[in-house]
Amino acid sequence: MAEPAQEELSALAAIFCGPREWEVLSRSEKDGTVFRIHTKAEGLTDVDIPLELVFHLPVNYPLCLPGISVNSEHLTRGQCVTVKEKLLKQAEKLLSEPMVHELVLWIQQNLRHVLNQPETGSGSEKCTFSLSTAVDDGLWVTLLHLDHMRARTKYIKTVEKWASDLRLTGRLMFLGIPDSSENLQSRCGLKWKEMQREND
Repeated sequence: MAEPAQEELSALAAIFCGPREWEVLSRSEKDGTVFRIHTKAEGLTDVDIPLELVFHLPVNYPLCLPGISVNSEHLTRGQCVTVKEKLLKQAEKLLSEPMVHELVLWIQQNLRHVLNQPETGSGSEKCTFSLSTAVDDGLWVTLLHLDHMRARTKYIKTVEKWASDLRLTGRLMFLGIPDSSENLQSRCGLKWKEMQREND
């Protein structure tokens, strides 16, 4: 990581020195640094809204944009997405210089105006997690393995809701359940016998 970025991290740790205000989540020479800042900003009703901002500084930061995640129990998912998009637009103006503190100050001063704009995200549930990066890293593959389900239909609905909320695409596969071959074929486009062979 570049020296200006290291200096910025030291400065941020000194600025956000209150309890639970600052936390480094990961640090790697290959992937960069991920950290969380807890702050507050004035919302629509003159009440301070707690925000959790997660920044991912890639190795070539500040020559590229940081990844940003915005979370708050007091905002909808759509509002969190809108705040994140506005922060990324602001970050584009500050490219090539350390910008995290400027972005935090900007959202503290402008959250009310951002929330006045229409939401770009979908849904009205509370925002609990929406990790994203500003740089397109190509195709990501994630496997969620559940080895025990009491109510399969409920799990399917939950996983489908997560996928929808996070705008993910994928397939549900049930291995080792002979009585689910019809369901498996309709959901995954695979025949039970083919999947059984893969397990053998």
